[in-house]
Amino acid sequence: MIPPKSALLLPQAGPGGALAANLLAFGRLLRRAGLPVGPTEMLAGAEALTAVEIGDRAQLHAALRATMVHRHEHFFLFDQAFGLFWRDPEAGRHAAAMALMEGVTEPAKPKPADRRLAEAMQGDRPKPPKPPEEPPEDRVDMTFTVSERERLQSMDFEAMSAAELAAAKREISKLVLPLDARPTRRFRTDTGGPMADMRATTRKSLRTGGEILDIARRRRVVRPPPLVALCDISGSMARYAQILIHFLHAIANDRDRVHTFLFGTRLTNVTRQLRHRDAEVAFEAVAKAVPDWSGGTRIGDSLDLFNRLWSRRVLGQGAVVLLITDGLDREGARGLSEATDRLQKSCRRLIWLNPLLRYAAFQPKSQGIRAMLPHVDEFRPVHNLTSLRDLVSVLSDPRAGRMRSAA
Repeated sequence: MIPPKSALLLPQAGPGGALAANLLAFGRLLRRAGLPVGPTEMLAGAEALTAVEIGDRAQLHAALRATMVHRHEHFFLFDQAFGLFWRDPEAGRHAAAMALMEGVTEPAKPKPADRRLAEAMQGDRPKPPKPPEEPPEDRVDMTFTVSERERLQSMDFEAMSAAELAAAKREISKLVLPLDARPTRRFRTDTGGPMADMRATTRKSLRTGGEILDIARRRRVVRPPPLVALCDISGSMARYAQILIHFLHAIANDRDRVHTFLFGTRLTNVTRQLRHRDAEVAFEAVAKAVPDWSGGTRIGDSLDLFNRLWSRRVLGQGAVVLLITDGLDREGARGLSEATDRLQKSCRRLIWLNPLLRYAAFQPKSQGIRAMLPHVDEFRPVHNLTSLRDLVSVLSDPRAGRMRSAA
């Protein structure tokens, strides 16, 4: 038999009975938790329940997951929601009692999706009434008044609080990066294309005994070039790297051919981890793959390793490279000039993003910055949302090519 209903389950309602009402409430819970569950999934789930044994919990779980979940990365969140919603109301109290008997006092570390699921479950509970508010005073102070959104755009990432960082990450997720499209060597069939396709025309004429009745046409395929990001995650860049990875995750899920590498004392390819659409799962995978977060900096060795192992794989077809670092190298710029020069010659544009440019009195005094600066095409700041929006505009300009630009 199916376990007794918990307090979250709806009472008897409508001709469909309690099961239909419970299924509707379960679908709303999944939608609040972030899963794309709509009327189509709800109807498919209801139909699937007619083909399984309702009293078998395993069959109920398999039927609902097969019809209401379409992506593999959503399975974990669905399983957690199913276990919490269709549960025995006494199970939680029994589990707590057994934990006390076994001496378990510290809770396990929550998975990435647990927080969102907990917030979705809280949506079913009535909110406590708010205390009566006192009437506001008739006092208006317009001193230093500024829009909160405008202030967030110009605020330095390093000076943001946790709430402001969360708001900045939401703004970053909305950025679209339409890189200027470039012609490739490939062609595609197009009835209105500017070029005649004689091979396709001859092949079509065989159907009419060699007589040409129509001329096939084609058009050159146009694609945005690959984008390669090399991001410094050393101690001096840790705060900026955390939020810039959100920017790279948004780009990687918006377009194809985006490659991301993180480096501190070693180089790590995190392209596959950032392709996960769920941001929390992607960042947890990145944290597991990167062993040298907030450590030292070996920019020259990292760029040299990238040039030897990865440049031929990812820098083809006019790739654009974003080099995100403050240029402070622990090795004293050993081999840094040669590695940066080779990287610049292997791509179409090398853009150096440096948060130190936020200072108006910035001077390239360190050895690493002086070694790298002659070999980059553009030198730009990256310290707030405005600088990221300016970067998007620059990358989207089809007229931009190799050019030197300082702060």
